[in-house]
Amino acid sequence: MKKFLVVFASMLLLLAALTACNTASPTTSTEEQAEPTTAETSDKEEVAATEEPAPTEEPAPMEEPASSEAKSDALTLATTTSTYDSGLLDAILPVFEEESGMTVEVIAVGTGQALALGEQGDADVLLVHARAREDAFMEAGHGTRREDVMYNDFIIIGPEDDPAGIAGMDSASDALAAIAAAEAEFVSRGDDSGTHTKEKSIWESAGIEPSGDWYQSIGQGMGATLTFANEEQAYTISDRATYLARTLEEPDFELKILVEGDPILFNPYGVIAVNPDKNDLINAEGANEFIDWIISVPTQELIGQFGEDKFGAPLFTPDSEAWRAAQ
Repeated sequence: MKKFLVVFASMLLLLAALTACNTASPTTSTEEQAEPTTAETSDKEEVAATEEPAPTEEPAPMEEPASSEAKSDALTLATTTSTYDSGLLDAILPVFEEESGMTVEVIAVGTGQALALGEQGDADVLLVHARAREDAFMEAGHGTRREDVMYNDFIIIGPEDDPAGIAGMDSASDALAAIAAAEAEFVSRGDDSGTHTKEKSIWESAGIEPSGDWYQSIGQGMGATLTFANEEQAYTISDRATYLARTLEEPDFELKILVEGDPILFNPYGVIAVNPDKNDLINAEGANEFIDWIISVPTQELIGQFGEDKFGAPLFTPDSEAWRAAQ
């Protein structure tokens, strides 16, 4: 019996030992996996220290916007149809382009549209002819610089038979009043241009608000207005330069100059640099270079000579401050 008890106790001790070994083994294995030995850690740090860092690619240089490149060699000029239709710009702009290295993109519209393009920041420089509106443009901060450039005059033209009897009148207001009284056909540009602005001021001075079938407002430029008025044998107002250019191009153009010389028909032109704060695309440097060029004495001489070879007299009179000082 005593021997049996000894054997039984030995078996219990053996079983307890086996249980303890099975419990400790997983714990030890987990700790070995979670915490590498000091030797293993040192080896990994040594390898990491000797490895060269992967080269990083330098970012590709950012391309300049196409418009930024154009800022240095292109200039957008919004101007009146009269400077374009008369041929003046064709005569003088190649000189500027050669001297400056810039290419000038011309947008020929009425003065109102040209000023609107400037206000929207869609042009760099303006060449227009409506002084009161130019002053308002500057006062509103849309432009940074305005200079006088030149002047010519407006004329009232019409059919040779002159049904309203205005030929030779000294007063443009009286002439328009006579046209309205006779209800003789009159063609208005109706396009918010400098010419249209002048026409409205003359009607206002005559105390008349034109209306009726005889008054045709067509919303077109000077060239198209002259064509329409000639076809209809109607009266209209034109700047002298565009009218003379048309008679040269079309010898059978029939409308005649009937009223001229009234001070109200004076037609000055100004050049304006658009405010570059409107957007980053405005070529302010080019605009000021153009202004310096067009008001300079050599360019003013070109303007004063334009038309002499064809008409025996210039179509525009130079009027910049530099020109006046040189006379």
